[in-house]
Amino acid sequence: MPKQHMPLILLGGASGSGKSYLAHRFGRPHVELDNFYREISENTADSPLPQTGYGEVDWDHSGTWNCDKAVDGLVELLETGQTQVPNYSISTSSYDGTHPVELADGPLVAEGIFVSEVLAPLRELGIDVQAFYIDVSASQTALRRFVRDVKERRKPIGFLIKRGHALFRADRQVRARYLEAGFVPMKKKAVKAMLADAAAF
Repeated sequence: MPKQHMPLILLGGASGSGKSYLAHRFGRPHVELDNFYREISENTADSPLPQTGYGEVDWDHSGTWNCDKAVDGLVELLETGQTQVPNYSISTSSYDGTHPVELADGPLVAEGIFVSEVLAPLRELGIDVQAFYIDVSASQTALRRFVRDVKERRKPIGFLIKRGHALFRADRQVRARYLEAGFVPMKKKAVKAMLADAAAF
């Protein structure tokens, strides 16, 4: 069983709900699980990545993300105190090396669009995990997501508009998926207070 300095905290929520902000502010360390996305080079005629209804790679489908590598990275971090995480570029959908992540004296917080996928396998390995879903209105997350994605030039504007509309419509299903996976719903303000207390411990 992995040695842990304190429980691993998973933050789930819709894209734009504030997962990254809270994890970056309070996580010591913060593990960005979106870095475990698959590369666009893996989208081949013989083995295509999941597609949207409008003919683009569906980066909101868990099939475009490598759950096994994400779990392995978290387990290695907990067992050895360090791991290497890929440097993933959302704009180019590709890797550019890796960067080290090391345990510190504080809450280990992991977040990402597919964080719900890692909860079950981590618990099966006997890891102490707390999982929270950040409850924010669909309209708030849609606006925040679009502003962020445009500012960071994540994808072409046309793609972002179509993706944003699809995510807005799927908000309830996303929430239901997290709760079914075992995440506890919590308002953003309460999540922030909980993480602040953990960071001060």
